Amino acid sequence: MKKVKTTNPELIELIRFLRKQSKENEVEIWRDLAERLAKSRRSRPSVNLSRLSRYSEKNETVVVPGKVLSTGELSHPITVAAFAFSEKAKEKIGAVNGKILSFHDLIKKNPKGSNIKIIG
Repeated sequence: MKKVKTTNPELIELIRFLRKQSKENEVEIWRDLAERLAKSRRSRPSVNLSRLSRYSEKNETVVVPGKVLSTGELSHPITVAAFAFSEKAKEKIGAVNGKILSFHDLIKKNPKGSNIKIIG
C-alpha cells in the first residue's frame, strides 16, 4: 500500500475508505480521488464557486478533492462533495438549492460513481 504523507487522521481515514470502496465496487473514480487527496496540501485544489458554475450543469454531481471557496456566484443548483468548504460557500450553495455531501454520503448514494464530475 502506498504511504500517505498527511498526518490529519480524518483525511487518512477518508483516503483508506475511498481505496476500500474502489476495490469493493471495482470503480476507478474512488481510487483516483484517494490519490488526489493523498497529495500534499499545496497540490490539492481550492476551487471557487465561479469555476463550479462555469464547468457544471444544472443538477449535476461535482466532486472537489480539496476545498470549495466562495468567490463568484453559483447560477444553478448542483450537488457538491469536497474535503472542505468555506462557510460562505456553504451558504451560497444552499441559497440556490444546491446540496452539500460528504464523501461517505456520496458513495452511499452512488457506489458506482456514475455521472460524477471531478473539478480541480
